[in-house]
Amino acid sequence: MEIRKLVTIVEETRREMDRPVEPASRQCAAIAVIANPYAGVYDEGLEELQKAGAELGGLLAQRAIDALGIDGAAVHSYGKAAVVGENGEREHAAAVMHPRLGKPVREIVGPARSVMPSTTKIGGPGTAIDCPLHHKDDVWKFSHFDSMQVSVPDAPRADEIVVVLAISDSGRPFHRVGEDLAAADVMAKKE
Repeated sequence: MEIRKLVTIVEETRREMDRPVEPASRQCAAIAVIANPYAGVYDEGLEELQKAGAELGGLLAQRAIDALGIDGAAVHSYGKAAVVGENGEREHAAAVMHPRLGKPVREIVGPARSVMPSTTKIGGPGTAIDCPLHHKDDVWKFSHFDSMQVSVPDAPRADEIVVVLAISDSGRPFHRVGEDLAAADVMAKKE
């Protein structure tokens, strides 16, 4: 795996609706800009990108928790996203994110029982992507449904992929919408 650039963004919300948020709500996106070995080429297995995902999971999770100055147990939410340069395809993002990236992340921030939400898109340098977030242990914790918008001004180039892992140390400030329910309760509710 060839990494051209690593970027870490910390967003800290201290006030919302002219009210102090105490403690501040923080989100961090750890980002890797990697070369896409399959740019312009169709490959059936995409094994190199799957291996890259396994390496990036641990690297990005550690960078994110270090940036927030917390340990893995203090992580509330997580999510992942990828922007593939124009000579690639969205399946390249899936190869990086889905089969192997999650295991090392869970080992660092665990226990983490929820599936990690994700999103992908094709774009050029500076393309913004909303990285979805939800609670690492309870997919139905409505207070933690959120996202973090990120972009890298000079990436992805046509033969690159921007890979994002986002974490948070809290839910949305002053959350008031939705109730935290067990999955069975959500399925049983009728609107």
